[in-house]
Amino acid sequence: MKASKTQESKKAEPARRKRPASELVIITGMSGSGKASVLRALEDLGYYAVDNLPIGLVPTFAELVRDSTSIRSAAIVVDVREGQRLRRLPAVYRRVKSSVNARLVFMEADDESILRRFSETRRPHPLSDLHDARPIAENIAQERKMLAPIRAIADLTIDTSKFNVHDLRAFIRDQFSAENDLSKIQIRITSFGFRYGLPPECDLVFDVRFLPNPNYIPKFKKLTGRNPAVARYIRSFPQTGEFITRITDLLVYLLPHYVREGKTYLTIGFGCTGGHHRSVMIADAIRRNLADSGYPAKVTHRDAAKQV
Repeated sequence: MKASKTQESKKAEPARRKRPASELVIITGMSGSGKASVLRALEDLGYYAVDNLPIGLVPTFAELVRDSTSIRSAAIVVDVREGQRLRRLPAVYRRVKSSVNARLVFMEADDESILRRFSETRRPHPLSDLHDARPIAENIAQERKMLAPIRAIADLTIDTSKFNVHDLRAFIRDQFSAENDLSKIQIRITSFGFRYGLPPECDLVFDVRFLPNPNYIPKFKKLTGRNPAVARYIRSFPQTGEFITRITDLLVYLLPHYVREGKTYLTIGFGCTGGHHRSVMIADAIRRNLADSGYPAKVTHRDAAKQV
């Protein structure tokens, strides 16, 4: 039995790509528990971050995230700075969950840790009153009582008593990013000439002036390391291939450690005398090798266009 034209056309239609669900993370909890650090960690993961959003604006913000074509994930902090309005958060959260993929994260720590953190920062507790000499321990107890109903509905509760800032950032990465998603680090590679100075933005710099210089060969002088003939000349020396292999292996070893430590960008510089030949060819080769290893990188050649 032949399919009708209508059926055939439906089969021929390409499947529509589903728009990824919008995500909103609401961070709340005890003052001094690390909410700001969590917000910054999520921002580094690509979340649109807003601190101290008035609770009345949360539903509107959720709708903006849902309808936005540029924001797919957002994170906000709503806490005791809202005062008595914070009591509305459970109802607001239930409303928000009906329109976006929402997650409520509750931050806490033991009294000793919170007291120590306020002592170190010398900042007043949000519930303190300039005209009230009440001990900070009483403010902490009052805040715990206020937040108990919110803690009860949290999707994720994080006790930061034993965390330092680095531990907390690592925990957030584990919770909110794919376990092996190494694309969270942005890699930039630049070639440059030492005669024009070091690029100040570089985290790592490698000197390739030990390689033979094509600048002394007249036919190569006006060209750059992107020219196939120049690249073949530089590669003709055994130390070139060994250097590329060793540096690639070093970077592939280092990059997961940078990711785990919370580094979100890395700039790598390769320098030769003028920034035209050796550094250009090496930078391009390393970019290709990193891409083959699962680390996409962008490359720029700072001084390649300068007059030779």
